[in-house]
Amino acid sequence: MNYLIAVVKDRIEAEEAYSALEKEGLPMNEITILGKGYKSADEFGLIDPNVQASKQVKQMATWLIPFGFVAGYFFNVLTGIELIELAGGIGNHIIGGVLGAIAAAMGSYFIGGGIGLSVGSGDALPYRNRLNAGKYLVVVKGSNNSVEKGRRILRQFEPENLQGYVDTFGT
Repeated sequence: MNYLIAVVKDRIEAEEAYSALEKEGLPMNEITILGKGYKSADEFGLIDPNVQASKQVKQMATWLIPFGFVAGYFFNVLTGIELIELAGGIGNHIIGGVLGAIAAAMGSYFIGGGIGLSVGSGDALPYRNRLNAGKYLVVVKGSNNSVEKGRRILRQFEPENLQGYVDTFGT
């Protein structure tokens, strides 16, 4: 499946582009307008970077926290650092493990969340920002021929941005 996304400045221009695409014979089920009064980014399926970041944090935490506990435990065993005098040997090792797990949780939050925000969203974040700024997106979704026909038509409207995508997963 191929996609073509055009960013236009206002609702009137989006509706004119939609009408022009309709007049040229593009199927209506292949054309979508995103913006106020039309589909939202979530309804269309643009990835929310915050959700992706949250998934990344949880994914990293599932293996980093146990690893951090074990690393902290063995670090304390090897160094013999006495963290709390009353805790004894095993108690200090466990405290070292807990501190290692806390460090791992912080790492998964800061690194996993940062990567999820910067990488996980792809081009969805700039499109979401444009929608939040009051602009509209005209999306043509279909075969390569439909997308190329849509590209020729949408260029007439001098969109702010005109970008094509290919869905390699076939959905």
